[in-house]
Amino acid sequence: MEIEPKGKKHVKLGEIKKNQLLQNFPNPFNPETWIPFQLAETADVTIRIHTANGLLVRTLSLGTMAAGVYSTQSQAAYWDGCNDKGESVSSGVYFYTIDTGDFSATRKMLIRK
Repeated sequence: MEIEPKGKKHVKLGEIKKNQLLQNFPNPFNPETWIPFQLAETADVTIRIHTANGLLVRTLSLGTMAAGVYSTQSQAAYWDGCNDKGESVSSGVYFYTIDTGDFSATRKMLIRK
């Protein structure tokens, strides 16, 4: 008889166990940065960038993405340091939030010009 632990999920070796938002690189940056993350399962991914006082600066809609690690320049979300109107943002602290439907996390970054 097998015993199944309650609330636990079987994971294969090398499989992503949980969604995670990682630190952007470089940080501080000027004028562009990459935002790495990992997904435990396929999800619609949106990243929102806000000022320190909560104003929305930019929305990066990445669409439906497969489970995996998006940690290199060619895979991570890219932000060019511009707002939704295409204007360069000023130096300062910004926050980025990832939303995958059932997962949300926020981190801080610094743009220095």
